[in-house]
Amino acid sequence: MRDVCVIGGSRYFGKRLIDRLLSAGDGVTVVNRGSAAPPAGAVHLVADRDDEESLERALGSRTFDVVVDQVCYTPVQAAIARRVFAGRTRRYVMTSTVEVYEHEDSAGLVGEDAVDPRTVRVDLGLPWGDPEFRDAHYGEGKRQAEAVFATGSADTADIADATDTADAEFPYVAVRVAHVLGGDDDFTGRLAHYAERIRSGEPIVVPAVNHPATYIHVEEIADFLAWVVGREFTGPVNAASHGVLGTEELCGVVAAGVPGGKVLLRSGDGSGGGDGGLSPLSFPRSYGMDNARATRLGFAFGHVREWLPRAVTETLH
Repeated sequence: MRDVCVIGGSRYFGKRLIDRLLSAGDGVTVVNRGSAAPPAGAVHLVADRDDEESLERALGSRTFDVVVDQVCYTPVQAAIARRVFAGRTRRYVMTSTVEVYEHEDSAGLVGEDAVDPRTVRVDLGLPWGDPEFRDAHYGEGKRQAEAVFATGSADTADIADATDTADAEFPYVAVRVAHVLGGDDDFTGRLAHYAERIRSGEPIVVPAVNHPATYIHVEEIADFLAWVVGREFTGPVNAASHGVLGTEELCGVVAAGVPGGKVLLRSGDGSGGGDGGLSPLSFPRSYGMDNARATRLGFAFGHVREWLPRAVTETLH
């Protein structure tokens, strides 16, 4: 039995991860602000992860084999977590995102080495506490959070020359998650957006040059995170199903679940609101991730075209 701490995890694939850990017989401690109680069998600690003293008090003398951080969005949060959990865990797993590659405009699938967190500049002076700023700089916040876990540096302008021994002192994993689909509790509304437009015959606005992306099913990313908990590797790892999808193919699958619906794609530049704004899951640059590292390490991903119809059914019915 492993002792696992999950920070956040009250919804979507986080709650599925907790269920899997409990079913495997792991001891699970859930830390959140008290907004949602964890499943029966998990220990519940109430703390604000942004408040270092609150987090320290809640944890007391507890130690863990693995920590899974579902809600780390900024380098400030990463710095607090690294200080609090140093000496408390053998391994720290942060759920990161495909958005860390937002500046890597590649026509092919992007591997983990495209963004090395050890060379990412950290700036704690940015207004990370402002929700609007944080949302607008989601990918950058995740990149800098990875950098803090990778190097231990949280207060220098350039951490490219930071010591490589930090990873051995604080072993971490950054799971770079593809766009997640599926489940009857998908709060993003992205597939629902397509279904509504297809049902009403309204246009789905996409970039003039619309690039494909990789995806992962909500159950598969929960499986992947549970698998990561039981492994020993460290560093960034991409989590994405095999295959890439463009908006047109995605809409075709959604349309099959909307009787009488019609797919009407229209080019736009993303400016303005209403019909002028780009639809979700349409991209002016590629968001395809290479999952070769995780595959070599032993995880067997499914194929997006095999599970997408199920995801549409789960989300729309």
